[in-house]
Amino acid sequence: MDIQIESMTTAEKLFAMERLWNSLQADEAFTPPDWHAQVLSERIQLFEDGQVRFSPLEEVAWRLRGPQE
Repeated sequence: MDIQIESMTTAEKLFAMERLWNSLQADEAFTPPDWHAQVLSERIQLFEDGQVRFSPLEEVAWRLRGPQE
């Protein structure tokens, strides 16, 4: 399969990533790589230590899109 990723818009790329992720999640044989657990553990520790904070999805979407009229 030859996909011209470079010519895709950002929206098309995000849509493709979402479709791929949904496909992986539906595959019962799929297991995330071990390094995913390590990254998650590190991020949880940073949160517990107060070194990072999270934003609600709505706030992130607003920051990315800007105010909608």
